[in-house]
Amino acid sequence: MATNFNRRSFLKKSALASSATLAFQFEEQNLRAQVAPSSPPTRPQTPQSFPQGKISRLSVSRLICGGNLISGFAHSRDLIYVSPLLKHYFTDEKVFDTLALCEAHGVNTAILRVDADTLRILKRYRGERGGKIQWIAQVQISDTDFTEIQQAADNGAVAAYVHGGVGDSLVGAGRVELLGKALDIIKQKGLVAGVAGHSVAVPKACEQARLNPDFYLKTFNSKRYWSAGPMPRHDSVWEETPEETKVFMQEVEKPWIAYKVLGAGAIHPREGFQYAYQNGADFLCVGMFDFQVAEDVDLARLALEKSRRRDREWWA
Repeated sequence: MATNFNRRSFLKKSALASSATLAFQFEEQNLRAQVAPSSPPTRPQTPQSFPQGKISRLSVSRLICGGNLISGFAHSRDLIYVSPLLKHYFTDEKVFDTLALCEAHGVNTAILRVDADTLRILKRYRGERGGKIQWIAQVQISDTDFTEIQQAADNGAVAAYVHGGVGDSLVGAGRVELLGKALDIIKQKGLVAGVAGHSVAVPKACEQARLNPDFYLKTFNSKRYWSAGPMPRHDSVWEETPEETKVFMQEVEKPWIAYKVLGAGAIHPREGFQYAYQNGADFLCVGMFDFQVAEDVDLARLALEKSRRRDREWWA
């Protein structure tokens, strides 16, 4: 059979091939622009300091190591493999290395869950590596169950706070008094006490009820990324009302730890850190891989320098 291959079809096929090649090159260049090459993480030769603030009696670095990565809970939208991937990456030794890097770079505090695996890892880190990082415990509570508060106190936590999802649910159900009971129990155990919420309704309800937490955790980011909305959104941004949060927290005279400041990895730390500090956060809780620690510390330090003067007073 004769092949119908003339000059016009040759040029057409050549043009399609060239377009595909150009598209591939563009995609590769775009990815390279977003992900800078990194060297293997190394500890500084001498321990570094990082700016700190006070939460009650505690001295806390203004950048705090988040625990979702270590626990294997990743807000990864519809990518169902990410949380198991994290658990495979963060072996015990890798967790130790990450926490040690944080300490070496001046990050002196981590926020971690209360569960058997976390308690086991912390015990090993302290015993085998001599780790000194402060632990703020995220606790779950119910009407009759406050056992995680006791576990946190028994295992060396310096502070505890009610989980943000629990705070949202209790405030939504008109049960703010249970948050007050939890705060009382946390303080009775000798810990610094806080309340977290994804919704700004949580700190609003606590302030209206005249509860007396030592600190708040409130999600905070600019909501300026494609999957953030408007409704119906493609993922849960955990900060639906950044302007309302900013305005309300302006009047709150308590230390504020902001979390979800990077929109679960959708916002570059350069922008996310600056936005959160400049608009009122006293501390940032950020999940970090070991290879991100040094860069995050540098970017947070720069953001703090740029945010020396801001509208909200520094409450820590």
